[in-house]
Amino acid sequence: MAYATNDGTRIAYDVRGAPEAEAVTFLEGLAYGTWMWNWQREGLSEYRTVVMDNRGTGDSDAPEGPYTVEQMAADLEAVLDDAGIERTHLVGASLGGMIAQRYALDYDRAESLTLLCTTPGGDDAVPIPEETQARMLAVPDEYGPSETIRHKMEPAFSEEFWAANEGIVDRIVDWRLETDPSEDAYEWQSAAAVGFDASDELDEIDLPTLVVHGTDDRVLPPENGRLLAEGIPGADLVTVEGGSHLFFVERDERVTAEIREFVDDV
Repeated sequence: MAYATNDGTRIAYDVRGAPEAEAVTFLEGLAYGTWMWNWQREGLSEYRTVVMDNRGTGDSDAPEGPYTVEQMAADLEAVLDDAGIERTHLVGASLGGMIAQRYALDYDRAESLTLLCTTPGGDDAVPIPEETQARMLAVPDEYGPSETIRHKMEPAFSEEFWAANEGIVDRIVDWRLETDPSEDAYEWQSAAAVGFDASDELDEIDLPTLVVHGTDDRVLPPENGRLLAEGIPGADLVTVEGGSHLFFVERDERVTAEIREFVDDV
């Protein structure tokens, strides 16, 4: 990992691929590490791919919070500047999609946006369903770290994938044990997501934009994807039938193909 610094906070990042290749930068979700993009980075190896740990996660510093999406967009700018990347396609999922929106509004290195399973925030956004919130909060007292991660993460997957892919789930749990934020840093990142609202600024985003959302997202319901596609001028919306919140893991080849086709057409 390399490190960039924003306002005294070290942000860890990794770059792969030939310097002359087009850059694609991936932005991770709440509490998740750069592991979440392993499938897409492998599938898009012809590009120069960039990943970074959000403040509070993985190898990045965890300064006192709460955090804001504006801070995280500034972290991204510091990373791109440190890596010498002048132009890049941005791919953001969940909280990462919020960071991508904010970055597109505040900075000028983005060539395009791909927004996965995310939301514009604001009064019209559909929040996390109550049953999902209850599942994530009601962790049995006797659960250890591994069991707690599984319990909280289960709603982000489809029931079919969860039952049929124990090995992948085990691998993700191991990655999360290594990179997840502390309880405090989790709350500080959550504050950024809860406080995010770009709903009144979407019409100011003048970049080619692809919105991709699963129809069975139990974390950020698909109505949020429609709001983004309706609010960003010229945005395209792709819905993945039966797709969960982590549909880019479950349907990695489909999502990677969508990203490649979109980026190649920009």
